[in-house]
Amino acid sequence: MTVKVRRQRPRRRVFWALVAVLLADLLALSDTLAVMSVDLGSESMKVAIVKPGVPMEIVLNKESRRKTPVIVTLKENERFFGDSAASMAIKNPKATLRYFQHLLGKQADNPHVALYQARFPEHELTFDPQRQTVHFQISPQLQFSPEEVLGMVLNYSRSLAEDFAEQPIKDAVITVPVFFNQAERRAVLQAARMAGLKVLQLINDNTATALSYGVFRRKDINTTAQNIMFYDMGSGSTVCTIVTYQMVKTKEAGMQPQLQIRGVGFDRTLGGLEMELRLREHLAGLFNEQRKGQRAKDVRENPRAMAKLLREANRLKTVLSANADHMAQIEGLMDDVDFKAKVTRVEFEELCADLFERVPGPVQQALQSAEMSLDEIEQVILVGGATRVPKVQEVLLKAVGKEELGKNINADEAAAMGAVYQAAALSKAFKVKPFVVRDAVVYPILVEFTREVEEEPGVHSLKHNKRVLFSRMGPYPQRKVITFNRYSHDFNFHINYGDLGFLGPEDLRVFGSQNLTTVKLKGVGDSFKKYPDYESKGIKAHFNLDESGVLSLDRVESVFETLVEDSPEEESTLTKLGNTISSLFGGGTTPDAKENGTDTVQEEEESPAEGSKDEPGEQVELKEEAEAPVEDGSQPLPPEPKGDAAPEGEKATEKENGDKSEAQKPVVFRALVTRFGFR
Repeated sequence: MTVKVRRQRPRRRVFWALVAVLLADLLALSDTLAVMSVDLGSESMKVAIVKPGVPMEIVLNKESRRKTPVIVTLKENERFFGDSAASMAIKNPKATLRYFQHLLGKQADNPHVALYQARFPEHELTFDPQRQTVHFQISPQLQFSPEEVLGMVLNYSRSLAEDFAEQPIKDAVITVPVFFNQAERRAVLQAARMAGLKVLQLINDNTATALSYGVFRRKDINTTAQNIMFYDMGSGSTVCTIVTYQMVKTKEAGMQPQLQIRGVGFDRTLGGLEMELRLREHLAGLFNEQRKGQRAKDVRENPRAMAKLLREANRLKTVLSANADHMAQIEGLMDDVDFKAKVTRVEFEELCADLFERVPGPVQQALQSAEMSLDEIEQVILVGGATRVPKVQEVLLKAVGKEELGKNINADEAAAMGAVYQAAALSKAFKVKPFVVRDAVVYPILVEFTREVEEEPGVHSLKHNKRVLFSRMGPYPQRKVITFNRYSHDFNFHINYGDLGFLGPEDLRVFGSQNLTTVKLKGVGDSFKKYPDYESKGIKAHFNLDESGVLSLDRVESVFETLVEDSPEEESTLTKLGNTISSLFGGGTTPDAKENGTDTVQEEEESPAEGSKDEPGEQVELKEEAEAPVEDGSQPLPPEPKGDAAPEGEKATEKENGDKSEAQKPVVFRALVTRFGFR
């Protein structure tokens, strides 16, 4: 018998091996393209994803629900999240943590820490002497900071998204309340790092809601400005936002829709939680009254019983929104005693009468910050679960003077959908229709410094100066450069919040320290001694307020110039070299950030010391690096950069030296940065 053996050509084997490798690489690439968003509310969170073939979808949790309670139960060797943790709240209330976001970025003496302790006395909060903040003391060996607990929740949200998408996910956009300051935003970023998430952006939840509304109504937006008010009352807080929608001309994509945040008002503690706490206290009083004379303990001293009452208060609030009365009932509330009591909507409204009086407050704040009147508002749209309370709608309708309130948006999922659209836009894996977003600075930021001046010959005095970097309701992201051109020795400057007069006394106490940090520069005097023949162009500090609303000091540099003869063989140029001496807050530049602009604030000797705007005598020059979207019939918006903002801004500053050829020397400083604003 003859056996024939056919040998495959080596080249064919190599070809198919290469094809297999390429296919494997493509499949692996497609398995890592998904992005996610987390709408992080006080009571619950919504997670959304975008992946190839799945555009903008809400993630279902393990119980097939579209929203997940933000609750964590911590034991020695176990952790429970979501609905599982909510069920554990009755059995082990001390180890079950909720509403911990209210403690993010807060020092131990903050009024909100005391408020949290009063609301949830079952939790033991201990002092962290290193960070001046608090810990949750679960057991003698187990303690966690609020940031660590939030990191666990974010990690759990990622696991839900990965299970739903059936692929790993790292890129995320996370919503935060618009009233979060620098410390609170950095706390969320720290928690995300613990969870292993790459945060594409911290987006304000009101901005995410406005983006979702605009994306699904793109055809209704035209060149005529439309002013929409969003009233968002959630579980923990209330935010009112005025948004302007309009078609604008962009350099890259022509006419595109844009949303601009025009006004913001908020109440940090007005929400559904406070209503539920009032109901819980009322139910506790009724239970104690029923057991009066039996020498029974006060139900308020029993954490398990109070956890049961809070759960029943939550259910009761929801039912009373649709019914005039309802029967509250709990089996075995305490000491195997059942509880049953009738509660009417009128009683509920009387319990929360002072809360309903605060409903119009954010509306007035938003109108004031936008410098608009109610007549300019076309529609008021309700967002958030607590807006379903009939009394809230009644008071709000009277305050805005409209015929009706808009309910044409998903009050629970709008922020999550807007955030995931932004995640897809920021991801390099997806291409979405452009939608220009102009967010606004809520808390102004300024630079303060003291300089010695000679008022008369031989008479010296210290002059305190303030320069506004980012003004209230100004757009961001944005870069700015401030030039100190009257210093030839080592000096320091302070970065502080600006005028916070729009906040009430209680909000100011909750806000905390108004100082962000102090920057101390060393080596300034040595640089002037090293280059005595060069002309100094000042000490330039480059600031960046990024897409997440987080401030960073990218670098500080000294610029010297000198004249050289033109060479016929070489084209004369003007170049400046500086060496970065400080990277404050761990931030970095984002040259490709969209919609950025660069301002240069020049220090003038006779500038007034105070003021939240550009004072008389101070030269403020806006450096355009790219054409910004220009609204028809309205003021142009800050420009969009082509690359790194600093060199262009500096080049524009020196345009009067056009025909001179310059030589330069790099200057290296040593920087000592003292940080005490952020923990």
